[in-house]
Amino acid sequence: MKIVTYNVNGIRAAIKKGLVDWVVNQNVDVICFQETKSQPEQVDMSAFEAAGYHAYWHSAEKKGYSGVLTLSKFPAAQAVVGMGNEKYDREGRVIRTDIQGYSIFNCYFPSGSSGEERHQYKMEFLSDFRPYIDSMRENINPIIVVGDYNIVHTELDIHNPKRKDNPSGYRLEERAWMDEWFGNGFIDAYRSKYPEKIEFSWWSYRAGSRGKNKGWRIDYISVDNQLAEKIVDVAHYKDDQHSDHCALELILK
Repeated sequence: MKIVTYNVNGIRAAIKKGLVDWVVNQNVDVICFQETKSQPEQVDMSAFEAAGYHAYWHSAEKKGYSGVLTLSKFPAAQAVVGMGNEKYDREGRVIRTDIQGYSIFNCYFPSGSSGEERHQYKMEFLSDFRPYIDSMRENINPIIVVGDYNIVHTELDIHNPKRKDNPSGYRLEERAWMDEWFGNGFIDAYRSKYPEKIEFSWWSYRAGSRGKNKGWRIDYISVDNQLAEKIVDVAHYKDDQHSDHCALELILK
């Protein structure tokens, strides 16, 4: 089973850059898009439908902002929109789909880069997200949590780990949250296969950062501990450019 997460930074723009052909050629079973910046009626999904995909949306109330979309070649046994918390759900940040015996959570964590108010909102989201997921784990299938977490976990995950400006996304309190997240029930699928390898999933559009590989690893696939032995491989598609992020792929037995 091939699962992909991809922040497309506007799905309509990404489609114009060849996203549909890329998805079809990669033969992806489940692909989770973040930051769609679209309502369902704004996107021509006919090419995805022709390729056999079922679509499950959670769009933000604000047009042109945020939003997640899961496409699956298998119909979902259940699709649950949101976390049941209006504070976050109006921004279109989480959709759960139960597919082939897995509960896949497609998530777009808030960014705090626009200022301290949004960073505080991000920290509140993190504080609420963990108990939400823990409550889900009590009664449902093995969980996979994919998406743009907007957090650099370790110094291996950023090109300039000694920076002093304390940006949101690389603050100690966020990284401590990631320590707890991966230390209590979940595995970083990429690090489980490549514990020391340096790869990134996002690059600023400024100063040719992607070409210089000056990036951050902020997109993750977290798998329930019980799925550890099913991980075959994990890969970044850094050369396929439809966004300022790249796709991240998980292959499960």
